[in-house]
Amino acid sequence: MRHYYIYILSNKNNTTLYIGITNNILRRVSEHETNIGGFANRYKCFKLVYYEQFNNPTQAIAREKQLKRWSRVKKDNLIKTLNPELNDLIMDF
Repeated sequence: MRHYYIYILSNKNNTTLYIGITNNILRRVSEHETNIGGFANRYKCFKLVYYEQFNNPTQAIAREKQLKRWSRVKKDNLIKTLNPELNDLIMDF
């Protein structure tokens, strides 16, 4: 079964957030680091601070859209439920 992930990346100062969807977090974070013109690269959002796993891509897309509409405070509170220290979670993969 294929898994889909929504993920939130932050920069080292935790001042900027990027929300995305992928079926391979390791590959996608690496792509962000090497994509010269992208938002995540421009703002140095390479630290994985939050993710959720889904079996259904439609559900993952709906969740990504939902999170993108949330306020920054609500997103920060969500991140802190999984990752209160704001550590880089990439080692989970």
